[in-house]
Amino acid sequence: MNPLMIWMAYAVPLAFALLLHLHARRRRELASVAVMRQSVETGMTEPPSLHPVVNPALCCGAGACVNACPEQALGIVNGKAQLVNPTVCIGHGACAAACPMEAIKLVFGTETRGIDIPYVKPTFETNVPGIYIAGELGGMGLVRKAAEQGKQAIESVVKGGRGSSDLDVVIVGAGPAGLSATLGAMEKKLRFVTLEQEDSLGGTVYHYPRNKIVMTQPVVLPLAGKAKLGEISKESLLAFWQDIVERFGMKIEFGQRVEKVTAVDNGFIVKTDRAEYSTRAVLLAIGRRGTPRKLEVPGEELPKVVYRLIDPEQYRNQHVLVVGGGDSAIEAAVAIAAEEGTTVTLSYRGAAFGRIKQKNRERLAAAEQEGRLKVVLGSKVSRIEAECVYLECGESVKLANDAVIVCAGGILPTPMLKEMGIRVETKFGTE
Repeated sequence: MNPLMIWMAYAVPLAFALLLHLHARRRRELASVAVMRQSVETGMTEPPSLHPVVNPALCCGAGACVNACPEQALGIVNGKAQLVNPTVCIGHGACAAACPMEAIKLVFGTETRGIDIPYVKPTFETNVPGIYIAGELGGMGLVRKAAEQGKQAIESVVKGGRGSSDLDVVIVGAGPAGLSATLGAMEKKLRFVTLEQEDSLGGTVYHYPRNKIVMTQPVVLPLAGKAKLGEISKESLLAFWQDIVERFGMKIEFGQRVEKVTAVDNGFIVKTDRAEYSTRAVLLAIGRRGTPRKLEVPGEELPKVVYRLIDPEQYRNQHVLVVGGGDSAIEAAVAIAAEEGTTVTLSYRGAAFGRIKQKNRERLAAAEQEGRLKVVLGSKVSRIEAECVYLECGESVKLANDAVIVCAGGILPTPMLKEMGIRVETKFGTE
């Protein structure tokens, strides 16, 4: 066969395949640009917590990070990976693990918005020897990651050896990190106690609205082995944890709020509102919700004012005001608006909703269009009375009202951490 014909036989299919690849890549890049433009136009440019930063000098544009991100937060723009949809990023780090060029680092905060994070070593020990942090308090709110950190923190506690204290470790918190740590302590046959200030397990998950979908991934737990979770409702996830507690006979001291942790010669004294514990180590597996941020307005002490939504059904046939501009406020307002006979007003001091998930934005728009709820931007509560509430939005507006739900976030337990001697750092786009 003629050499030219042989060359053509191979070159033409290759050229055709290359053209198809370039065309498909161009289409994906245009889609990424459109997503990034929409994020900028809607003010959705701030990632909620841990997120990737791409070094363009190292990025080869292969797209492995884009394919690894189930939330589709990343895209290829001008041949390089970029965080095109920041608000959906949940910080699991799959993109960094998939990058063949190590061009991605995971950071907290941005140049304009800092996030307070306690100093934690790779061993999960803080700058105070013997005090460890795992899970949401350290900036990792994902169920799988928090559970993994709880297990790893206990492994670090074990390496520290045993002391002369009554206990090897006091585990504070019964969320995913605390429950995993408890299983780890049981597996390692440590002397320990697990404290939970609430009367139920689950941590932050327990405070989610009814039927909220929790996104997680398979996780390997001490004693229990691999648990395949995936997309799961709040109730199913709590039932899963309750089954684990009962199956392995986990003992949790509910209703004990830690008031003080004092360093002593052989470790620490952990004082709660009901008891004292002598321990070599302390593992803080608490959330970042802290004390609910209040409105500081007249009438806020009324019993109709609450700071989280548990069951939308309890507000049926009521006039409800939801205050806040984050995902929790949007989810609460939309869920209550679906109940029969409710009238729902969502008040937010900002001019637009900035850091909310796209799905929540769409649900809010649909509920508003259907007339099931009213959004009042640029407003704030000025006074709450028994049968009404007053909003300031250029003018004073009086609304009939039976219930107020404030979803304005929480004040982090920074004073408690600093009292223990733990260094708290404000991260502005740093690791």
